[in-house]
Amino acid sequence: METAVAPADAGALEQLTITVGGHHHSALAAGPAAGELVLLLHGWPEFADAWTEQLHALGEAGYRALAVDQRGYAAGARPDGVAHYTLDHLVGDALAFADSQGAARFHLIARDWGGMIAWALAAAHPDRLRSLTVLSTPHPSALQRAVATDDGQFHDLGYIRFFRHEAGKAEKYLLRDEAAQLRAVYNRRIPKTVVERSVARLSEPGALTATLNWYRGATNDEFDIPAGRITVPTLYLWGREDPYLGQTAAEQTVHHIDAEYRFQIVEGASQWMAMEAPDEVSALLLDHLQRHRRAITGR
Repeated sequence: METAVAPADAGALEQLTITVGGHHHSALAAGPAAGELVLLLHGWPEFADAWTEQLHALGEAGYRALAVDQRGYAAGARPDGVAHYTLDHLVGDALAFADSQGAARFHLIARDWGGMIAWALAAAHPDRLRSLTVLSTPHPSALQRAVATDDGQFHDLGYIRFFRHEAGKAEKYLLRDEAAQLRAVYNRRIPKTVVERSVARLSEPGALTATLNWYRGATNDEFDIPAGRITVPTLYLWGREDPYLGQTAAEQTVHHIDAEYRFQIVEGASQWMAMEAPDEVSALLLDHLQRHRRAITGR
C-alpha cells in the first residue's frame, strides 16, 4: 500500500509512503506510473534523497524510479532489536517495495549496504530482475576473498568490526561533539545540505542504532553476506578514490557473474559517486537500462 503526492512533470519528485508488513517507509519517486520500475537502494549513512539526481534523470527518460528510506532509516520502519535487520528481512523489504508498484520484474540499482542486498537478491531471485547495477560494493564473495588475502582491505573495513562489536559505544562515538565523527564520514564533495539533513535524521532517538543494526545482523564475525552467482545483466561501478572498498575486490567481482557484465571505474570519485559525479553516473545507468529495457511486446 502506498500514498503519494504527485508532481506535475515526469522528472519531478513525488513523496510516497510505502507500507510493508506494518512498517511505513518514506520514499521518493519520479516518472510515469506505467513506466518500467527502477528500484534504488541507498547505503549507510544516507537516505533515499542520495539518489535525487538519478531519480530526475530516470523519470525524464520514462522509467518509474523509486528510492525508499529502508528499514531503520524511515521513522515509521524502525523495529527494535538486531533480529529485525538480518539479510532476509532486508531482501524481503526490497521485493515488497517492487510489489507495491505492481512490478513483477524490475531494474535494481544499489550502493554500499544497499549493494549487499542487491547482490543477494539478484542471486536468489533472478526471475524478478531485468537488470542489476551496483555502485561501490563488490560481490560479497569477492570482498570476502580480498579481506582474506589483502591486508589493506582487511584494515580498511575495520570500521565494520567496530560497528558490529561495540553496540552503544559506536553510537556515542559517532554522535559526540554534535555528531562531528558522523559528519566526517561523508565526502567533502557531498552537498552540505544533504549531509546536515542526513545527520539530523540519524540523530533522532534510536535512528543510528537501527541503521547500525544492519551490520550487527550479519551472519558471522567475518561479515560474510551469502550471495551466489549472478545470472542477470550487471553493471558494476567503482570509484577510483573509494577509501574503504579496494580495487582487488572490484576486479574479482567478474568471477561471480554468469551474464552480460560491465565493470566501469569512475575516475575522481569515491563510494559517493552518485552525488560526486551525478551526470556521469546517470548516463551510465541509462545506457545499461536502455539495453535491457522491456520490448514493447515483452513482459
